[in-house]
Amino acid sequence: MSEPFSLSDNINQFLKQHFDSANFTVYQLAGDASARKYFRIIYDSQSYVLMQWEPFNEATYPFLDVLNHFYKAKVNVPTVLKVNGIVGVILLEDLGDLTLERKYWESANFNQSWPFYQKAVEQIVYIHRDATRLKEPSICNTTMFDTAKFMWEMNYAKDHLLQGLLKINFTDALKAELDKTFLHFCEILHNEPKVICHRDYHSRNLMIKLDKICVIDFQDARLGPVQYDLVSLIKDSYVDINDEIADKLLNEYLLQYDVLKAQGISRDQFMHIFEIQSLQRCFKACGSFASFMVMREDRRYLKYLPSTLKKVFRSLSNLPEYKVLMNILIDSGALEKNYERM
Repeated sequence: MSEPFSLSDNINQFLKQHFDSANFTVYQLAGDASARKYFRIIYDSQSYVLMQWEPFNEATYPFLDVLNHFYKAKVNVPTVLKVNGIVGVILLEDLGDLTLERKYWESANFNQSWPFYQKAVEQIVYIHRDATRLKEPSICNTTMFDTAKFMWEMNYAKDHLLQGLLKINFTDALKAELDKTFLHFCEILHNEPKVICHRDYHSRNLMIKLDKICVIDFQDARLGPVQYDLVSLIKDSYVDINDEIADKLLNEYLLQYDVLKAQGISRDQFMHIFEIQSLQRCFKACGSFASFMVMREDRRYLKYLPSTLKKVFRSLSNLPEYKVLMNILIDSGALEKNYERM
């Protein structure tokens, strides 16, 4: 474990009030790609997690709003122990350090990970089906993936991956053609039936504690196609899900939640949207990985670009109507580059 960490006076006071003691130890945890900071608090042989952000309104803070909505839908989310929006901190149940990603890579074969993936599918069903059915207003059922939001993600990837990292100079004509392509599949996705989506449902945001899968990093949840979260889980940039496992996961989802019947569509229709969503979601992920390097020279995520770009190429090979993006990636040598040496 790292060396003990000293917090600011107002956060220390927050913890002293909760524990009625100053006899606690603080260790900083590795954060995600956001501005949030995380700390492990040890007190009286128990551990807790402190999440620190800028000051917030407790009544409208997305993290708390979505957490409460998910909890009502039986989603396993961390227990909130104490909140102070003025200080900008939340004290949470400690879910430990075992992610689904780590379980996957530590297992000798996928059969050892499968029970946890089944539980991950169960949690995604609670989000898609049960959280969507709840009538209480929440940011996650009043905010949505619409054409504008999907286009924002595509333009973000264009700016940071294509122009920022790959240094592609677009002619006005090529840029217009690419924008038209983006708009076409973004409108298709927007017109799909919507459920509440986690938005970042991959193996690093699924914790294993006491044989349960617990969901974290859910504050950006919003309405969108069911395929969005399924792509996040199955086309995960951090683990190697092959076709056999992918089919097994999709079948498990459809066994637990017959969305084909619920939406009145065929499996072929479902899979066609899954392919389009794979293109959109994986290209967006590439843009995020590139942005960390372009904006703050954070190289940690560059190693995930080649495998995620291959997922983009594979979807494009099944969607010839979007060949302009395929040609741009081929001409730029996107798949051949050694990103970690950039």
